[in-house]
Amino acid sequence: MEAQALLAFALAFFVFAASPGPDNMTIMARTVSHGAPSGIAYGVGTVIGILIYLALAALGLSLIASEMGFAMTALRYGGAAYLIYVGIRLWTVKPVIAEIAEPQRRRDLFTVCLTAIALNLGNPKMPLFYLALLPNFVGADFSAGAYLSLAAVIVSVEMVVVTGHVWIAGRARRLLRTPRIITAVNRGAGTVLAGAGIAVIATHRSS
Repeated sequence: MEAQALLAFALAFFVFAASPGPDNMTIMARTVSHGAPSGIAYGVGTVIGILIYLALAALGLSLIASEMGFAMTALRYGGAAYLIYVGIRLWTVKPVIAEIAEPQRRRDLFTVCLTAIALNLGNPKMPLFYLALLPNFVGADFSAGAYLSLAAVIVSVEMVVVTGHVWIAGRARRLLRTPRIITAVNRGAGTVLAGAGIAVIATHRSS
């Protein structure tokens, strides 16, 4: 692909990736409530889901992916249920000062990553996004080289976006010094996570 086309795609994708939405809100909420590794794990899962859909688009399967009814519904509801579960847990968890809080186990981070992947794969709007965007930057012959170029752009943009959201949320997390503030922030983060899960379900039912 030409450098000019890649730059145009990068700008368009940055607007898409940086815009407020459930993924970015969840990244910040998880960073505030569980630390930067949890927010990054969710961000990694988001990127993996995006790259999988890009691969489907490269193979000409975007339309098929948008019609994978039961599988996509299962992924969508499973990920949404997990967000709601974590949100409820945050409302009842005992407040812990950030500096002495235990880091999440690797298994928990893996679960967070899988949740992000499931929610992105279960998003019927994702293949439509690629169907609308890609024809403006690639021709009918979507080669492996074009895929790798676009994937590199996506990963680079998402690194900036995810790191930025984690940094902002991490700064806020360092201000947590009293159990009352931590409880309020946990419940706020829990509300965001549960709300994101409910929004996913509501969006699916209305689509």
